[in-house]
Amino acid sequence: MKSENIKIRTDNMPAEMRSLLCDYPRDTWPAHPGFKDKTRQWLGAHQMFRRLSAIVREDIESYLTGNSDAQDYSARLSYLGGRLVGNLHGHHSWEDHSYFPELSAADARFDAGFLILEKDHIALNQALDRFVAIGNRAINLIQVGDKLAREKVARLHVVAETIETLLQRHLGDEEDLAVPIILHYRLRG
Repeated sequence: MKSENIKIRTDNMPAEMRSLLCDYPRDTWPAHPGFKDKTRQWLGAHQMFRRLSAIVREDIESYLTGNSDAQDYSARLSYLGGRLVGNLHGHHSWEDHSYFPELSAADARFDAGFLILEKDHIALNQALDRFVAIGNRAINLIQVGDKLAREKVARLHVVAETIETLLQRHLGDEEDLAVPIILHYRLRG
């Protein structure tokens, strides 16, 4: 897959950053007494990002295969793309400035993991910026009926796939690092 020259991390999170995950495996999280509404909501936001990025990509594919009306697609891209970009920017900014520092204060052994996640946020922000630039151009071309719109949307597809791949890797690693810390130290209750 082309990635629009955005670096996608392929390395696993270092084993020492996953040490608490052994004590708090994913399948036990919901039953843990330290698993509170704030953590459920945070994980729910992650699920929404996964679903929304898939919908945006699927909409692009539907347009490119001729299964979507151009004007309908343009409106959906504007709305759903704007939701994806705006919510991800806000979510990651909050994590970098509030959530990660809180978790780091609980256990600084995991700071290297938070640094990896912050670097993921930088790559994701680059992809989101590219998505906005190409998406806005595609919407404008669709609105004026320009034949180059399909070419722009094909390029947008590459960026949407990049975003989806980044999110799959990043969100899973982020959850596997953060939730065990939350459970271990009974944070966010």
